[in-house]
Amino acid sequence: MKKILIPAFAAILLSCNSETKDAKTSEETKKEPATTENLTYAYLLKDHPSDNWDRGDQKNVVMVLNSLKAFENNKLDETFKDFADSVELSFDEFEAKLSKDSTLKMFQQQRNNMKTYSINMEDYETVISKDKKNEWVSLWYKEKWTDNQGKIDSIFHMDDIKIVNGKIALIDQKSRKYMKKKV
Repeated sequence: MKKILIPAFAAILLSCNSETKDAKTSEETKKEPATTENLTYAYLLKDHPSDNWDRGDQKNVVMVLNSLKAFENNKLDETFKDFADSVELSFDEFEAKLSKDSTLKMFQQQRNNMKTYSINMEDYETVISKDKKNEWVSLWYKEKWTDNQGKIDSIFHMDDIKIVNGKIALIDQKSRKYMKKKV
């Protein structure tokens, strides 16, 4: 009887060990790129290869989110504490390179026209170029506000924020307005 139980027990242990090893292997392959084949892109990039980006420093995401949260809470001094001395802005029908102080005044004027303001964040990520020369944080979010006259509105934004020497140096914002509801 002992002779039968020992090999049977050993077989059970080995099969459990094999299943664990197989599970680990499948988990590891999920992390690997799906393909190593050569791909042909319809458009070629002139300034860098198509596989130019690595995951960036999450501290940059925290810095950008804290800045946006301070704007939401109408704390403009906190909003701008991590901005560079000059900031490039690219919004719908507006492009400028302004000093930090001028940018603060512009944002303060905009924020003063709102009774309420809120952000519904959908996603964010940070990337850094392989040559370490370009760092970006990207945000996807819905902005909702009530103006001083009581009108409620909202808009969806996708922001690309360039980080230079640990500071916010450029904001490139793409926006989508929502359709007006028919009454």
